[in-house]
Amino acid sequence: MATYRPRRSVLYLPASNARALDKARTLPVDAVILDLEDAVAPDAKESARDAAAAAVRAGGFGRRELAIRVNGVGTDWHEADLAAACAAGPDAIVVPKVDSARTVRDLAASMEALGAPDHTALWAMIETPRAVLDVAAIAEASDRLTVLVLGTNDLVKELGVEHVPGRLPLHTSLGLVVLGAKAAGVAVLDGVYNDLTDVDGFLDECHQGRALGFDGKTLIHPKQVEGANEVYAPSAEAVEDARGLLDAWREAAGAGVVTYRGRMVENLHVATAERVLAIHEAITALD
Repeated sequence: MATYRPRRSVLYLPASNARALDKARTLPVDAVILDLEDAVAPDAKESARDAAAAAVRAGGFGRRELAIRVNGVGTDWHEADLAAACAAGPDAIVVPKVDSARTVRDLAASMEALGAPDHTALWAMIETPRAVLDVAAIAEASDRLTVLVLGTNDLVKELGVEHVPGRLPLHTSLGLVVLGAKAAGVAVLDGVYNDLTDVDGFLDECHQGRALGFDGKTLIHPKQVEGANEVYAPSAEAVEDARGLLDAWREAAGAGVVTYRGRMVENLHVATAERVLAIHEAITALD
């Protein structure tokens, strides 16, 4: 399987907040998104842009993946944001409200023209009904695109529904976005949870997202990091089971039918066990 990069916890931080950027260098988070969009007031956009680029150049984030979220295509700030981000060369550039495969191709071409390093990936935010319906084409539109990020707040607004426990109004969208990402072989991140006081609700949504196939969750506060890391990592029981299954498979090589703990083992079970261990090893390597 391809090298797994943990993205259990992906924290948005306003690029205009110097203290938050310093703190991010010490958090046990898998990725940080320096935000130039929603978290930054219009009169602070330019200074936030400069701060984000400076933070990328300064480094000090260790093994944490570092991304910059620019303002969307067509806004007054997009072109300058994209140029600055490409020059800084973070691990990724996150673009909100990507609605079509053509937009992805145009963004990838712009990044190339602006001199973005090869290591700077494109992450596309899926935030509208049109994007959900076209998600497979969006996910496959460019090799530069490596991650889809679900923007649930905007999607709720566009659908005219409400935030409710269990997210019933979003079930179709959640499933389609995961399907599109998996078909294209890109990672997919769940949307944020807005209520910082509702720890149980947050953890429930993490468990739901993982069950649906998301690779991790975007977060709005450092206090959410630990819960996301725990939920999106294989449990100790899952790791033990995967190791035992693989041992049984190797020991019975060429013997025909293989069983483990009363279960028949086939190639697909072996592949699943190998993925569990690869994820566990990649997470362990971060510690």
